[in-house]
Amino acid sequence: MVKTFGESLYEDIDHNEYLKELYNDILFNYSIALFRNNKSIPKDINLNHALRFADILSKSIHPMKSEKHKMWAQEIVALLDFLYPNDCRIRYYIGSILSSAGNYQGLELYKASFGGTDIWDQIYNEYIRELMKVPADSERYFFKSQRLIYNCLDRQYFSYSGPTSMGKSFIMRMFLKEHVLQKHQKNFAILVPTKALINEVSSKIIEDLTDNLSKYDYRLITSAGALSLQQKHNFIFILTPERLLYLLLDNPMINLDYLFIDEAHKISSKDSRSPFYYKVIDLIVRKNNNTHIIFSSPNIPNPGIYLKLIPQAQTDTVFDLATYYAPVSQTKYLVDLQDRSIRIYSEPNNAMLDVCSFRRDVTLSELIFLIGKNSQNIVYCNSTSKAVSGAREYAENCIKKYEPNSQIMSLVRDIKNEIHGDYYLAEVLEKGVAYHIGYLPSNIRMRIEELYKQGDIKTIFCTSTLVEGVNLPADNLFITSCRNGMSNMTAVDFKNLIGRVGRIEYNLYGNVFLVATNRQMDTKKYEELLEKEIPAQKLSLYSELTRPQKIKIIECLVAGNIELLRYPKSQSEDNYSLMRKFAIILLRDILSSNETSAVYKGFFDLLDEQKISKIKEMFHAQSQDDDDINISTDQINNLTVAIAKGLKYPDLNEHGQVDYNTLVSFLEKLSSIFKWDKYEVSTLGYRTKKTQQLGKLRWYAVILAQWMTGNGLNLIMNAAIEHKQQNPKSGVKIDGQIIEYNNSREHKNIVISSTLNAIEDVILFRIASYFLRFSLEYKKHHKIEKLQNDWYEYVEYGTTNLFTIFLQRNGFSRETSTYIKKHRCEFIVETEGDYRINNRILLCTNEGVRKEAEDIKYNIPELFID
Repeated sequence: MVKTFGESLYEDIDHNEYLKELYNDILFNYSIALFRNNKSIPKDINLNHALRFADILSKSIHPMKSEKHKMWAQEIVALLDFLYPNDCRIRYYIGSILSSAGNYQGLELYKASFGGTDIWDQIYNEYIRELMKVPADSERYFFKSQRLIYNCLDRQYFSYSGPTSMGKSFIMRMFLKEHVLQKHQKNFAILVPTKALINEVSSKIIEDLTDNLSKYDYRLITSAGALSLQQKHNFIFILTPERLLYLLLDNPMINLDYLFIDEAHKISSKDSRSPFYYKVIDLIVRKNNNTHIIFSSPNIPNPGIYLKLIPQAQTDTVFDLATYYAPVSQTKYLVDLQDRSIRIYSEPNNAMLDVCSFRRDVTLSELIFLIGKNSQNIVYCNSTSKAVSGAREYAENCIKKYEPNSQIMSLVRDIKNEIHGDYYLAEVLEKGVAYHIGYLPSNIRMRIEELYKQGDIKTIFCTSTLVEGVNLPADNLFITSCRNGMSNMTAVDFKNLIGRVGRIEYNLYGNVFLVATNRQMDTKKYEELLEKEIPAQKLSLYSELTRPQKIKIIECLVAGNIELLRYPKSQSEDNYSLMRKFAIILLRDILSSNETSAVYKGFFDLLDEQKISKIKEMFHAQSQDDDDINISTDQINNLTVAIAKGLKYPDLNEHGQVDYNTLVSFLEKLSSIFKWDKYEVSTLGYRTKKTQQLGKLRWYAVILAQWMTGNGLNLIMNAAIEHKQQNPKSGVKIDGQIIEYNNSREHKNIVISSTLNAIEDVILFRIASYFLRFSLEYKKHHKIEKLQNDWYEYVEYGTTNLFTIFLQRNGFSRETSTYIKKHRCEFIVETEGDYRINNRILLCTNEGVRKEAEDIKYNIPELFID
């Protein structure tokens, strides 16, 4: 077939040597300006030629490359605007290029207006602009790729992917908003991978809908214990996969009309939580095959892979779409601190270009200050200790003149009072620096994020937890390791990480600095990550579980053993946990003859009638309706026997407290029942090499006792530190080694960080899951609806106080609920036995409390009274 001129032009434009030379020269000039390098001579650039090329690229019609061409055009004109800020030619072309790309937010940013070159062009541009208008918000506009995705969200099963910065969750929110405003009576769920994202997404939805939530009888639900679930409403659920699973098990009458799975690439993760996605989707489809299920992923080339989690779906009901357009771009630098070199990655050339070099040795802190002293910076570290030490070093050595405002100092005081006076976080905040790790009270965490967005905090050091969980407006991202924890960063993780820099509200680009401290390892790995395309993704059932492991699972089930042998013997704890959860799902599918599930189909070629019959025979006494994948049948059997023999939660004293030794004894019984030494090897079941005692359980008991009683973090930290003082040989971990505790400020901070992580991972996830199961089995055995002494509730809400639990079940955080309890006379009104919140709380001087109250009033207005 004969190609048109346009097709030929855009097929070959990527290889145009003059264009690539112009682009490289633009990168070079931008780089020497960014690094303030006065020694290098800027390249001569023919501005007219560069702008013309950018304009041509923005009008690309190539079927496969047009989105990348438009992004390239945006990057060229944005960098030229930085280099020549007063050139009127660039301003004209910016309007044309952004209009052609459909980047209407960019047009607003640059105050650029471009109607067209003639009347017909103007009419066409206005017509396209009108098509891009967001139906639920006439003041906002989609990008073209966003509109394309939006138009597909009514399909039964749909999976899409796009760049990190394209606004994937914004599309979902606007779709949801349109349905609410059109008075549709439906239930929606948005699945997010982290608790931090629950707060962010729910806050955004409240901001989108405000009074329309109550006007159209919708309630936003972020926990399975929400009191609104006891009433008749339309619901919008914002939950993690684990929380949604337990909510659906506890509320079988709830039907979902739409399930949105955000960050769906986590389904391919080796993380032991990925099997929850399989179980949730299977449960929903079996319950209501009319539910619309939409997967949203960053960057991956084959989003359709996740539709395989719905194997019973008909071909004509599934659709997938991968888009590549992003409204912002990133300039990517490789900074080698060993040989002092600076190189920039040229994507069209797929090559590193030399920029310049430092004349002396430069530290990471000096690099951050050189580039980012007047900008918003995120510094990624692969461990908690490195994030803390990096923030301290940067604040101490580089920030000499910084006057913290009243909001910063208020936050500093609250951290010292609420967490600990020696906590390093308070110290670095006084220099406009923060670090973000582990569990923090939501009001403190949100204030840190808000102060960063306002520009009061300039630099945040973090691990992958913050970067994956929260969208923060960064100009510069410094990546200090190519690892995520102890594992090498995957191509998906890397692209998702660097895609979080650049802020469409402020600019069309951001800077990424890959900082190499170990020349042989880091530089090579960074280059591989830059140059490597994201591979097609696979389901974790296939990518993280080998065929021999699947065979081993079936062998164990045929033998009646759900405990599973570790295979191979060197198997990591995460991989064993993932393998075990898939085994639990498979067993339940076999017992209930659920042959349509994605997990069953993943084992189908290894099963035959004889094996299936034998497995059913070995587990014939087990329930077919138990869909909890955290607990296996051997644990359930042990628990059932223990409860039948009289095991119960220990009683609390008159102050709502539990005796420490009694708590330890109870946890030791649970350890035996739930086989923590098998299934929780590094945490609850960790045994010391010398004594083989449960080495961490007593420390967790200290934290748990304080947490359940409702004590603030300050008391919890003091108790944890006191425990270390009394048991110094239990030690603290520094650089992978256990060092005897010496009560220094450094060791106290390690204990504080470890305690915060223990609250997040052990108390609120692991122990909460086991207590939930204990409560369910206890109520089932004793045939009761309500458990008066329910320790699961005490862990979930971090208190034994029923009033504080009531507030949390209405959406307030633990910390805000405790604050309201302390100021009960000021904020609480009791009417006919019910609690109401006085509207004066909306004027509260505590910013975190006030913000939570404002959001909750939109969601549950009847809770408030004048």
